[in-house]
Amino acid sequence: MKADFILKNIGKLVTMKGSSSFRIKEEMNNIEIIENAYIAVKDGKVLEVGVGSEFENLVGENTKVDDAEGLLVTPGLIDSHTHLIHGGSRENEFSMKLNGVPYIEILNNGGGILSTVKSTKEASKEALYEKAKKSLDRMLELGVTTVEEKSGYGLELETEIKQLEVGKMLDENHPVDLVHTFLGAHAVPVEYKEDHKPYIDILVDEMMPKIKDIGLAEFCDVFCEEGVFTIEESEYILQKAKEMGYKLKIHADEIESLGGAELAAKLGCVSADHLMATSDKGIEMMAENKVVANILPATSFNLNKNYADCRKMIDMGAIVSLSSDYNPGSCPSENLQLVMQLGCLHLKMTPNEVLTAVTINAAYAVDRADEVGSLEAGKKADFVVFDAPNVEYLMYHFGINHTKRVYKDGKLVVDNKVVVYNK
Repeated sequence: MKADFILKNIGKLVTMKGSSSFRIKEEMNNIEIIENAYIAVKDGKVLEVGVGSEFENLVGENTKVDDAEGLLVTPGLIDSHTHLIHGGSRENEFSMKLNGVPYIEILNNGGGILSTVKSTKEASKEALYEKAKKSLDRMLELGVTTVEEKSGYGLELETEIKQLEVGKMLDENHPVDLVHTFLGAHAVPVEYKEDHKPYIDILVDEMMPKIKDIGLAEFCDVFCEEGVFTIEESEYILQKAKEMGYKLKIHADEIESLGGAELAAKLGCVSADHLMATSDKGIEMMAENKVVANILPATSFNLNKNYADCRKMIDMGAIVSLSSDYNPGSCPSENLQLVMQLGCLHLKMTPNEVLTAVTINAAYAVDRADEVGSLEAGKKADFVVFDAPNVEYLMYHFGINHTKRVYKDGKLVVDNKVVVYNK
């Protein structure tokens, strides 16, 4: 069989190949790196990974061959937690945050999520599409090839559907693959502030069945936090979602240790996200039940808050991934490379652990580990050429974009930091 495309002369190829779909403890640090390597692609998938000039027998009349110029190549990066599609921005809250006003206080005064809800309701589908496409292009330029996107800025059926429909349109028209999550339980609308039950009934009886029926979301998520949805409310919503066939995620223990991690383990969530205030018992239960601890250090950085204890989570055997939490309030940045650098500088992770956390473990966090996250035969040919000699350099030289080229399904989509896809 001849290849459609071959990338040769790779200085260091990080495959993330392994015996399981995720990596824990020492496995996160002990990654496979092949020197003087090549990747061969057929029909958008990895055909073969090898060394030196062994690819020559795969070259046919129509095979295209590119030279990696001795640089570092990794699997395409995966951003497993974003609020990609939204209207407006919230720079008007920036001074309040700098002056130490708590987020919950901003929310209770009509700011925060509720401010973005208003902007998203008012925005046209076309405006939301163009705004989100601009962000997706930025992510692609940074080497991200798979992104999870959440609704949650509607808090009523029409706008929630509008957000998710925009996500589907982007998935069809943009090279980045999108994973879709329904987050109607992102906040409590003002009119239900004193009594959550009527809104929860709307979520469970109207929104969730409709969105599932028309196939707009694969996952269901809940913001379980003091002043938002309680443990009991979150369990009820997620249990109903599970019965409808949704896979589960949860915003857990971000500000207060409410037991969100324990709930994630009890219900079999695919991931529990944030976890800055989670308990040792919660970490232990997540590890036992293979719930991904999805950590969002750029949010801690932006809010000047404590960071999740990733070292403890790794040592206790949790599956750790990292993601951006790109959103207009607590983390208005699409830069997953910065997140990776914060993983080393503030979470005390090694460069190899960080790369694991944004590739194979992040793939597991969005239930895509059979398709992406590592470079091995049969998986999608998503990979990044970084203008760097090794993995350590990506983390050491911080605050810049190291991407030189990005290939999606074996096709060049970013060349010298410029998006070149044709869709």
